[in-house]
Amino acid sequence: MLKIKKIFQPGTSVQEAENFFFTHKEAHKIAHANWSNFPYKPDVSFKIGHSGTEIYLQFQVKEKYIRAKYKHDNDPVWTDSCVEFFFSPVPDGTYYNIEFNCIGTTLIGFGKGKQDRRRADIEVTSKIERNSSLGNDTIESSEGDFSWTLTLVIPVAAFHKHEITNLSGLAAKGNFYKCGDEVKEAHYLSWKPISFERPNFHVPEFFGELVFE
Repeated sequence: MLKIKKIFQPGTSVQEAENFFFTHKEAHKIAHANWSNFPYKPDVSFKIGHSGTEIYLQFQVKEKYIRAKYKHDNDPVWTDSCVEFFFSPVPDGTYYNIEFNCIGTTLIGFGKGKQDRRRADIEVTSKIERNSSLGNDTIESSEGDFSWTLTLVIPVAAFHKHEITNLSGLAAKGNFYKCGDEVKEAHYLSWKPISFERPNFHVPEFFGELVFE
Protein backbone atom coordinates (compact mmCIF):
# COMPACT_ATOMS: atom_id res chain seq x y z
CA MET A 1 0.00 0.00 0.00
CA LEU A 2 1.21 3.49 -0.88
CA LYS A 3 0.05 6.32 1.37
CA ILE A 4 -0.08 9.55 -0.59
CA LYS A 5 0.37 12.49 1.72
CA LYS A 6 -1.39 15.82 1.49
CA ILE A 7 1.75 17.93 1.24
CA PHE A 8 0.68 20.64 -1.23
CA GLN A 9 -1.75 23.53 -1.16
CA PRO A 10 -4.40 23.65 -3.91
CA GLY A 11 -3.13 25.61 -6.88
CA THR A 12 0.56 24.90 -6.24
CA SER A 13 2.29 25.37 -9.59
CA VAL A 14 4.30 22.72 -11.38
CA GLN A 15 7.48 24.77 -10.85
CA GLU A 16 6.83 25.02 -7.11
CA ALA A 17 6.17 21.30 -7.00
CA GLU A 18 9.40 20.58 -8.86
CA ASN A 19 11.38 22.67 -6.36
CA PHE A 20 9.74 20.81 -3.48
CA PHE A 21 10.38 17.37 -4.92
CA PHE A 22 14.07 18.10 -5.43
CA THR A 23 14.42 18.35 -1.63
CA HIS A 24 11.75 15.77 -0.69
CA LYS A 25 13.45 12.45 0.08
CA GLU A 26 10.63 9.91 -0.13
CA ALA A 27 10.88 8.15 -3.50
CA HIS A 28 9.47 4.89 -4.81
CA LYS A 29 11.28 2.63 -7.27
CA ILE A 30 9.86 1.44 -10.57
CA ALA A 31 12.11 -1.57 -10.76
CA HIS A 32 10.20 -4.74 -11.65
CA ALA A 33 11.35 -6.07 -15.03
CA ASN A 34 8.57 -8.62 -15.29
CA TRP A 35 9.52 -10.28 -18.59
CA SER A 36 12.87 -12.07 -18.97
CA ASN A 37 13.15 -11.33 -22.68
CA PHE A 38 13.16 -7.60 -21.84
CA PRO A 39 15.82 -7.42 -19.12
CA TYR A 40 16.99 -3.81 -19.55
CA LYS A 41 16.33 -1.79 -16.38
CA PRO A 42 16.78 1.96 -16.41
CA ASP A 43 17.02 3.54 -12.97
CA VAL A 44 13.53 4.95 -12.37
CA SER A 45 11.70 6.30 -9.34
CA PHE A 46 8.76 8.56 -8.58
CA LYS A 47 7.70 10.99 -5.88
CA ILE A 48 4.06 11.77 -5.21
CA GLY A 49 1.79 13.93 -3.07
CA HIS A 50 -1.56 15.67 -3.32
CA SER A 51 -3.43 18.86 -2.44
CA GLY A 52 -6.93 17.45 -2.21
CA THR A 53 -7.73 18.57 -5.73
CA GLU A 54 -4.48 17.75 -7.59
CA ILE A 55 -2.02 14.88 -7.70
CA TYR A 56 1.60 16.05 -7.80
CA LEU A 57 3.93 13.52 -9.39
CA GLN A 58 7.58 13.55 -10.38
CA PHE A 59 9.38 10.81 -12.30
CA GLN A 60 13.18 10.63 -12.09
CA VAL A 61 14.90 8.59 -14.80
CA LYS A 62 18.43 7.53 -15.70
CA GLU A 63 18.75 5.55 -18.92
CA LYS A 64 21.09 4.71 -21.79
CA TYR A 65 18.72 5.52 -24.62
CA ILE A 66 16.33 8.35 -25.18
CA ARG A 67 13.71 9.28 -27.75
CA ALA A 68 10.90 11.84 -27.95
CA LYS A 69 9.41 11.63 -31.43
CA TYR A 70 5.93 12.78 -30.49
CA LYS A 71 4.92 16.29 -29.52
CA HIS A 72 1.11 16.30 -29.79
CA ASP A 73 -1.11 14.99 -27.01
CA ASN A 74 -2.64 11.55 -27.61
CA ASP A 75 0.17 10.58 -29.99
CA PRO A 76 1.64 7.08 -29.32
CA VAL A 77 3.99 8.24 -26.56
CA TRP A 78 4.59 4.69 -25.29
CA THR A 79 6.95 4.14 -28.22
CA ASP A 80 9.19 6.96 -26.94
CA SER A 81 11.06 7.17 -23.63
CA CYS A 82 7.88 6.97 -21.59
CA VAL A 83 6.57 6.97 -18.02
CA GLU A 84 3.01 6.07 -17.11
CA PHE A 85 0.48 6.28 -14.28
CA PHE A 86 -2.52 3.94 -14.38
CA PHE A 87 -5.24 4.92 -11.90
CA SER A 88 -8.50 3.36 -10.81
CA PRO A 89 -10.18 5.86 -8.46
CA VAL A 90 -13.30 3.82 -7.68
CA PRO A 91 -14.01 0.05 -7.73
CA ASP A 92 -16.17 0.09 -10.86
CA GLY A 93 -13.80 -1.93 -13.08
CA THR A 94 -12.51 1.10 -15.00
CA TYR A 95 -9.17 2.88 -14.92
CA TYR A 96 -7.27 5.71 -16.57
CA ASN A 97 -3.99 5.17 -18.41
CA ILE A 98 -2.07 8.44 -18.26
CA GLU A 99 1.13 8.29 -20.29
CA PHE A 100 3.93 10.79 -20.90
CA ASN A 101 7.02 10.78 -23.06
CA CYS A 102 10.14 12.38 -21.67
CA ILE A 103 9.24 15.86 -22.99
CA GLY A 104 5.78 15.75 -21.43
CA THR A 105 3.57 14.83 -24.39
CA THR A 106 0.50 13.28 -22.79
CA LEU A 107 -1.99 10.55 -23.60
CA ILE A 108 -5.05 9.77 -21.48
CA GLY A 109 -7.18 6.70 -22.06
CA PHE A 110 -10.15 5.34 -20.12
CA GLY A 111 -12.01 2.05 -20.03
CA LYS A 112 -12.23 -1.41 -18.50
CA GLY A 113 -9.46 -3.23 -20.38
CA LYS A 114 -6.77 -2.95 -23.02
CA GLN A 115 -9.24 -3.35 -25.88
CA ASP A 116 -11.77 -0.96 -24.34
CA ARG A 117 -9.89 2.35 -24.31
CA ARG A 118 -11.35 5.73 -25.15
CA ARG A 119 -8.98 8.67 -25.57
CA ALA A 120 -9.70 11.85 -23.66
CA ASP A 121 -10.19 15.06 -25.59
CA ILE A 122 -7.28 17.46 -25.86
CA GLU A 123 -9.16 19.86 -23.59
CA VAL A 124 -8.77 17.21 -20.87
CA THR A 125 -5.12 16.32 -21.49
CA SER A 126 -4.25 20.03 -21.56
CA LYS A 127 -5.37 20.37 -17.94
CA ILE A 128 -2.24 18.46 -16.83
CA GLU A 129 0.68 20.79 -16.12
CA ARG A 130 4.07 19.35 -17.05
CA ASN A 131 7.67 20.39 -16.73
CA SER A 132 10.43 18.27 -18.25
CA SER A 133 14.11 18.86 -17.57
CA LEU A 134 14.60 18.07 -21.29
CA GLY A 135 12.34 20.86 -22.49
CA ASN A 136 9.51 20.20 -24.94
CA ASP A 137 11.22 19.90 -28.32
CA THR A 138 11.39 16.53 -30.08
CA ILE A 139 14.49 14.40 -29.54
CA GLU A 140 15.96 11.98 -32.08
CA SER A 141 16.85 8.48 -30.89
CA SER A 142 20.12 8.84 -29.01
CA GLU A 143 22.47 6.68 -26.98
CA GLY A 144 24.45 7.95 -24.01
CA ASP A 145 24.12 8.59 -20.30
CA PHE A 146 20.83 10.41 -19.83
CA SER A 147 19.22 11.69 -16.65
CA TRP A 148 15.87 13.48 -16.69
CA THR A 149 12.91 14.43 -14.56
CA LEU A 150 9.29 15.02 -15.41
CA THR A 151 7.12 16.90 -12.91
CA LEU A 152 3.34 16.82 -13.26
CA VAL A 153 0.25 18.42 -11.77
CA ILE A 154 -2.77 16.21 -12.45
CA PRO A 155 -6.05 17.88 -11.40
CA VAL A 156 -9.10 15.83 -10.50
CA ALA A 157 -10.67 17.17 -13.71
CA ALA A 158 -8.31 14.86 -15.64
CA PHE A 159 -10.36 11.96 -14.27
CA HIS A 160 -13.13 13.19 -16.50
CA LYS A 161 -15.38 10.13 -16.34
CA HIS A 162 -15.79 10.40 -12.57
CA GLU A 163 -16.95 13.20 -10.32
CA ILE A 164 -14.10 13.48 -7.82
CA THR A 165 -14.13 16.65 -5.77
CA ASN A 166 -11.65 15.76 -3.02
CA LEU A 167 -8.85 13.20 -3.05
CA SER A 168 -8.46 13.19 0.75
CA GLY A 169 -9.59 9.88 2.19
CA LEU A 170 -9.83 8.20 -1.24
CA ALA A 171 -8.83 4.53 -1.38
CA ALA A 172 -7.86 3.86 -4.99
CA LYS A 173 -5.68 1.48 -6.97
CA GLY A 174 -2.99 1.98 -9.58
CA ASN A 175 0.47 1.26 -10.91
CA PHE A 176 3.42 3.25 -12.24
CA TYR A 177 5.49 2.24 -15.25
CA LYS A 178 8.51 2.99 -17.43
CA CYS A 179 8.64 1.77 -21.00
CA GLY A 180 9.96 2.48 -24.46
CA ASP A 181 8.64 0.25 -27.22
CA GLU A 182 10.80 1.72 -29.96
CA VAL A 183 13.96 2.83 -28.16
CA LYS A 184 17.10 0.78 -28.84
CA GLU A 185 16.46 -1.55 -25.89
CA ALA A 186 12.73 -1.93 -25.41
CA HIS A 187 11.82 -2.22 -21.73
CA TYR A 188 8.77 -2.58 -19.50
CA LEU A 189 9.19 -1.77 -15.82
CA SER A 190 6.53 -1.51 -13.12
CA TRP A 191 6.20 -0.31 -9.53
CA LYS A 192 4.06 -3.30 -8.52
CA PRO A 193 5.03 -6.65 -10.09
CA ILE A 194 2.97 -8.10 -12.92
CA SER A 195 2.50 -11.82 -13.49
CA PHE A 196 1.43 -12.03 -17.10
CA GLU A 197 2.80 -14.02 -20.01
CA ARG A 198 3.82 -11.05 -22.16
CA PRO A 199 4.38 -7.29 -21.69
CA ASN A 200 1.06 -5.76 -20.77
CA PHE A 201 0.38 -2.88 -18.39
CA HIS A 202 -3.40 -3.09 -18.82
CA VAL A 203 -3.80 -5.63 -16.03
CA PRO A 204 -5.66 -3.93 -13.16
CA GLU A 205 -5.63 -7.16 -11.16
CA PHE A 206 -1.99 -6.32 -10.40
CA PHE A 207 -2.57 -2.71 -9.36
CA GLY A 208 -1.38 -1.67 -5.91
CA GLU A 209 -3.37 0.15 -3.27
CA LEU A 210 -3.17 3.96 -3.21
CA VAL A 211 -4.53 5.66 -0.11
CA PHE A 212 -4.81 9.45 -0.08
CA GLU A 213 -4.33 10.88 3.40
